[in-house]
Amino acid sequence: MENDFVKEITSKTEDFSQWYVDVILKTELADYSPVRGCMVIRPYGYALWENIQKLLDGRLKATGHKNAYFPLFIPESLLQKESEHVEGFAPEVAWVTHGGDEELAERLAVRPTSETIICNMYSKWIKSWRDLPVLINQWCNVVRWEKSTKPFLRTAEFLWQEGHTAHRTDTEAEEETLRILDIYQDLVEKDLSLPVIKGVKSESEKFAGALKTYTIEALMGDGRALQAGTSHNLGQHFAKAYDITYLDTDGQLKYVWQTSWGVTTRLIGAIVMVHGDDRGLKLPPVIAPIQAILVPILGKQKETVLAKADEILAQLKDDIRIEIDSRDEYTPGWKFNEWEMRGVPVRIEIGPKDIQKHQVVLVRRDTGEKYFVDESELLPRLKELLDDIQNNMFLQAKKFMDDNIRETDNFEEFREIIEAKRGFIKSHWCGSPDCEKHIKEQTGATLRCIPFSEELNTGKCIICGKESNTTAYFAKSY
Repeated sequence: MENDFVKEITSKTEDFSQWYVDVILKTELADYSPVRGCMVIRPYGYALWENIQKLLDGRLKATGHKNAYFPLFIPESLLQKESEHVEGFAPEVAWVTHGGDEELAERLAVRPTSETIICNMYSKWIKSWRDLPVLINQWCNVVRWEKSTKPFLRTAEFLWQEGHTAHRTDTEAEEETLRILDIYQDLVEKDLSLPVIKGVKSESEKFAGALKTYTIEALMGDGRALQAGTSHNLGQHFAKAYDITYLDTDGQLKYVWQTSWGVTTRLIGAIVMVHGDDRGLKLPPVIAPIQAILVPILGKQKETVLAKADEILAQLKDDIRIEIDSRDEYTPGWKFNEWEMRGVPVRIEIGPKDIQKHQVVLVRRDTGEKYFVDESELLPRLKELLDDIQNNMFLQAKKFMDDNIRETDNFEEFREIIEAKRGFIKSHWCGSPDCEKHIKEQTGATLRCIPFSEELNTGKCIICGKESNTTAYFAKSY
């Protein structure tokens, strides 16, 4: 009976999409709202985002970036100044047309991204080479009127950070773009235990208005790719559109070089899809809202066990994010299942027999392994165990990704892989947008990135057969 509630979660292999939604709702990460395409992030889900936010914010501040905040509303005239940018976002923009009962003289866009409003301010603030670089980050919400939505992965409103920097030279802007991409990779791989492939987007897949877009791509449990973070070298496109100039040391008036970059709450969706199983969430310890749950086995010695549990809690709470579940109305077995489902990395059990033996029981969420630990060694053993879980979760996810990267320059084989197995496909590509478009139209797969790490090797484009030294990663994606 205590396992019955797990049946409320659809099996991953039976229906991955429904499994994902079941886990999100059952573990109280988020819930559907009465507003179309919008979700409510519940406290457990928001705590997860806060931990991610704190870790990334620290990295950004350590590299000289400072936080600011810009308006939610963008006048239409500002949005229209950079034609490529507005064309890319036009289908997704939500518009404000009235203030109270009065029609506005000019429509206001609800922020889909903030390049335009920030560029307008930079044109006021930047006058001299002494004002550069400008390294600003913003934590905020954005709105994109998506036709098809799924909690965390694609919603009409979502949370993110967006960095916007301005530099004297193209070299400085390019260095900044790649520095941020490295920060994203470090965050996602080290703290979220999500392996990624790092590379550059094709012209058709880059950010609207950017010179180059760099990306980290992760592979979800159903073989679809997810863009986990992007960093854009904007060149001087926005600087020229918004007249962002500075007086250089040579007395010449010059346009700045810019970057923008961001990650979003879709990272939470990635954590669910990569690490979760049929029992629910598995959370990497570094970002888990609760790293250890203490479950006292009460029985007839309730007061004694609770006193010991309180003692353990006091011993650990300064070093570990820990909570105690001392609810009378649920059995220990029910609690075990509940906290497993919520993805808490370690369960600590303490009962009368354990007290007699001066021990506690530690149970790992990732493998289910059980350890009997002397009370005096609890804290170092727990820390060691959390570190091992963090690393093991990354290695498991890395193996899955590596096992689902396949190479082919045969288009028929490409089709078969996409349909039957999904995952990443490495193929030679000539660089032609037409060949890229053909792949997308025929298979539904998009070019995810041209990787940095691949050694140059020659081959033939999978579509046209022309000689190519470019290997690209393709996949169906979210």
